[in-house]
Amino acid sequence: MDFRTTVERAERLKHLHADHKPLVLPTVWDVWSARTAAAAGFPALTIGSHPLADSRGAEDQEGQTFEEVLAAVRPIIAAVDVPVSVDLESGYGQKPADLVAGLVEAGGVGLNIEDTVHSDGGRVRSTQEHASYVAGLRAAADDAGVPVWVNGRTDLFAHAENPSAVLDEVIERLRALEQAGADSVYPVKIQDDDELLAAVIAAVAVPVNTTAHPVKHDLERFRRLGVGRITYGPLLQFALTDAMKDMLKPWAPSS
Repeated sequence: MDFRTTVERAERLKHLHADHKPLVLPTVWDVWSARTAAAAGFPALTIGSHPLADSRGAEDQEGQTFEEVLAAVRPIIAAVDVPVSVDLESGYGQKPADLVAGLVEAGGVGLNIEDTVHSDGGRVRSTQEHASYVAGLRAAADDAGVPVWVNGRTDLFAHAENPSAVLDEVIERLRALEQAGADSVYPVKIQDDDELLAAVIAAVAVPVNTTAHPVKHDLERFRRLGVGRITYGPLLQFALTDAMKDMLKPWAPSS
């Protein structure tokens, strides 16, 4: 993809976040799923690390190298005419500038970055460390001349036995990510908790991303809560897996 097209798609993704409340980005994993979602009318997509890994027989949580991920996402991005964001987990041990350079070269115009460092025993970055990494991504994108959309994710709720007990720490982290240049923030594993969603949405000025199940969740509920961005994580692929099993079951040999 040429540089001008990449910049145009990045600018389009930014405008889409402003125009849609919330912006729904179906999470895809191959050319077929990307083309299907785009044909269904979605103006932008995201590639998820978990479904991408499953589709390739690899492990999630950085079971693929950055180079392998880029090789996998390049044909997906090229197959559609809409902006595509890519889940880059915790960065695959890359410096922010190298992460952005690889993403942009592949045609990606947005990224998701989390604070659980899988390449370092699954430790969680400190608030300042994660904010500094996001600031590096923002600076690298600015230097590259591409307004890459940075979705700053935190797993603090997911790691907590009692998510409500870490709310203050999460809010501190989300605000630090916002100040560091994150365009949106993504506190995972609270999609079913109205109170926690409302609290984090009220705490920051940038859009808050939530995970959704395409069948079990209600778009209007998320809109009422003020969610700014919705992705499916692995849940769209899981839903299709369930549907495929149900369709095939009557055709399977009886035991």
